[in-house]
Amino acid sequence: MKKDKRPERPRAASKPRARGRHPAKTEAAPTPPTNGALTAKPGDAVRSRRPRRGHRAGASQPPPPPPAPPQEITPRFALDEEDEALLEEAPELGIGSRMVPPHVGWSDPLDSMPPSSTAQGDVAEQIRVLEARLDRLIRTGAVAEDEAPQSEPLPVVAKERETAAPPVDDMAATPYFEEHWGRKGLRSRSEEVDDFGLDPAYESRFRPIAEFLYRRYFRVRTLGVSNVPKHGRCIIVANHSGTLPLDGLMLRTALRLEHSSTRDLRWLAEDFLFYLPFAGVFMNRVGAIRACQENAERLLTKENLLAVFPEGVQGIRKLWSERYRLQRFGRGGYIRLALRMQAPIIPCAIVGAEETNPLLYRLESLASLVGLPYIPVTPTFPLLGPLGLVPAPSRWTITFGEPVSLDSAGPEAAEDHVLVGRLSERVRSSIQAMLDSGVRERKSVWFG
Repeated sequence: MKKDKRPERPRAASKPRARGRHPAKTEAAPTPPTNGALTAKPGDAVRSRRPRRGHRAGASQPPPPPPAPPQEITPRFALDEEDEALLEEAPELGIGSRMVPPHVGWSDPLDSMPPSSTAQGDVAEQIRVLEARLDRLIRTGAVAEDEAPQSEPLPVVAKERETAAPPVDDMAATPYFEEHWGRKGLRSRSEEVDDFGLDPAYESRFRPIAEFLYRRYFRVRTLGVSNVPKHGRCIIVANHSGTLPLDGLMLRTALRLEHSSTRDLRWLAEDFLFYLPFAGVFMNRVGAIRACQENAERLLTKENLLAVFPEGVQGIRKLWSERYRLQRFGRGGYIRLALRMQAPIIPCAIVGAEETNPLLYRLESLASLVGLPYIPVTPTFPLLGPLGLVPAPSRWTITFGEPVSLDSAGPEAAEDHVLVGRLSERVRSSIQAMLDSGVRERKSVWFG
């Protein structure tokens, strides 16, 4: 059985759809743009371009004009032979986008706006004048007299300086110099100061005050002073007490007044005393020495008598509840000193100094602001201000014990830590026993 064939519908030939009057003509593919123009994406339909009115399709465009020949750059000013030789050797300078010699003017229109020729000429002339002046300085080594600046007020300035800074002879003749540094000023000063700061003239003027404190105010009683040798080096080891440490001064006065040979004693003082205003200078001028091994060795080398306080600051910062209880004696530095210098040790106990300024409390948080290890709080200070630091007139007793001889040990024993610790504990126990005995035997703080 045959199927009926439907007659096929004839299809019209597809014609390209053209816009305008004339059909579009096939043209060559346009050249892709190079200067940043947008390019056709892949897949986009290629469309014919409609020709502009008045121009026929495919008409040739006029050729571009030929490029203008490069203009010759000429210098802005005339140069002689020396300048041309220098410019040939000079490096090129970069201006804008070109590299041109420094003598060439502005002629490229692509560069920035050139300066005016007048300004350029003025700068060039100034540079030439400066170069010529520099050449003369190099050749002659001095500025010409005609180029030196002439200033009229120079004599006036010189007169003012002469008035402000008179000669040394005129300054020495002034009343101010005579009063402070002349003969009048030297009346309160001494030219004979020893290596450790002792001022004999100042100490002799202060001696009556020290003797008054020793005999009348503290009424010091001295025991065992004969144990101190009459001559030669010796180390006195004593307890340290009192908010204001006057024990060193009283020891010095006691040996000068009570000893048969009137021995001259020097004592080692804490470092913080020398940072206090007036206190450090005063203590140094009356016999104190800054505590260090070098000063102690130099003093003992001269066969002097030396007093040390091994407790240090811990001794004078004891509270009232810890009175007459010896603190730790450090690491035995005074024992090593005695062994190296082969000096005998004299234990010493001072009773009565704890009551001069009873320490009730220590303010350590504010002490760093004034450069002190602590701020003492006593029954009178800071309630009465500076007057509260005046020591109370308690009765003192100074006891010198039996000397501790170190003849059996040589200087090399100073490196034996066990021996140093044993000797230090022996001296400490001796001083503590004398303190306990002195406190137990006295009947009154004020009358002894």
